[in-house]
Amino acid sequence: MNMLEETRLMEVEGLPVQSTELRRGTLGVGLIVLLVISAASPLSVVAGGFPIGIMLGNGAGTPALVILALLLLLAFAAGYTAMAGQVTNAGGFYALIARGLGGHVGGAAAVIAIVGYNTLQFALYGMFGAVTSDSLLAVFGVHVPWWACAFAAMGTIAVFGYRRIDLSAKVLALFVIAEYATVFFLDVSILRAGGDSGITLASFTPSVVKSGNPSIGLLFCFAAFIGFEATTIYGEEAKNPRKNIPLATYISVLLIGCFYAVSLWCMVVGAGPDKVVAIIQALADPTMFLYTLSDRYAGPVLTTILRGLFIMSVYAGLLAFHNATARYFYAMGREGLFPCVLGHTHREHQSPHKASVLQSVLCACVVLLFAVNGADPVLTLFAWLSNLATLCIMLLMSLTSAAVVIFFLRNNDGRLGKMRTLILPVVSGIGLMAILLLAVTNFHVLTGASRFTSYALICVIPLAFVGGLVAARLLCNADAVRFAGLGQDRN
Repeated sequence: MNMLEETRLMEVEGLPVQSTELRRGTLGVGLIVLLVISAASPLSVVAGGFPIGIMLGNGAGTPALVILALLLLLAFAAGYTAMAGQVTNAGGFYALIARGLGGHVGGAAAVIAIVGYNTLQFALYGMFGAVTSDSLLAVFGVHVPWWACAFAAMGTIAVFGYRRIDLSAKVLALFVIAEYATVFFLDVSILRAGGDSGITLASFTPSVVKSGNPSIGLLFCFAAFIGFEATTIYGEEAKNPRKNIPLATYISVLLIGCFYAVSLWCMVVGAGPDKVVAIIQALADPTMFLYTLSDRYAGPVLTTILRGLFIMSVYAGLLAFHNATARYFYAMGREGLFPCVLGHTHREHQSPHKASVLQSVLCACVVLLFAVNGADPVLTLFAWLSNLATLCIMLLMSLTSAAVVIFFLRNNDGRLGKMRTLILPVVSGIGLMAILLLAVTNFHVLTGASRFTSYALICVIPLAFVGGLVAARLLCNADAVRFAGLGQDRN
């Protein structure tokens, strides 16, 4: 029984009819940008991810690679936003791929998206639990297991995810503004002091950019942007999706990219271009690098604030990805690829509350599984699953670039030029596939796991692809009309 038939039966029997609509006109450009930037967890990337990228990649040349990644993602955004203006759907990547490449590939993309966003959510709970546990011990001398911290965060996020989306966005606004302001203050402090050996643009010279292992550095830079693509997921809740989603996408990717590039450059200047790698290597924990710079240039008070904001940054990422993942579940349920019950929304909040509850239950099961087995929350839960999620999202972006080209070859009425609908999508698609292959080749380096474990994790993606194809085929056989409408415009 599909959702329409279920609704009609409930009406006939006099039962309360389940809502299947999200709250319309709730999110403006500002709130969408805040949701997306929060998903990127900018401070946690600058403090936690990039020091490792600098150490394993091309050292002082990392800021230049951030700009390279930014340019590639701007090329992707051109076609992405052009098609998003034609297809408003909470299914995000899935909807665009279904409209461009057909329902079967769309079904495969749906399951890959579910796997990608879920694993990233699971991974962030590992990071949050570890960072919070360490901070409580360092500041208050209280030992709290990482999994207890993770479950505490999970409970509050479950409440926010169940309620109206604008409530989550307003909470995230406080975190994001504080993150940017604090890191900007540290940047200014480093530049005002002249850094370690003077303000220099060495990070952007060819010899420095090509030093070390730029391929690994580029992978870390690209992974740092994950989350910016979530703008289309909120299209059905946007006040003016045709205008607001493209604008929010460009603002998000530019804000994130400029924040990363400037902050990384200041970090390199603060440590010294010729010393930065050695300094990070000498630390017991590379994530302490930003704190050492803060102690040196701004003082211990700012360092304490940064510690707290690091935790808040990961929490904000958890909340943002919870909302995004719940909307993927909701879209799949509404369109028949997953159980229809997931496509119901709350009568008062008009949130995908059942999908949100499912997301919370899955997170609880995974965290419990890793905790019971005594796994390291950062070296296993976070390192393994966050990189698996990155592979999923890179594949989805590559498929989306192809979908944009095919969609506009069939539907372009001439209002959008070939640069947005053909040239830039082709360029971004080729670039994204190259980075994806690079990531697969170096996956054991990114995860720190054995080659066997790395390949086992990678195998999850083709399994998800096949599972999605099967789900789409079952829907096609059961309801060909509904299958033909997968990913339809919901504006």
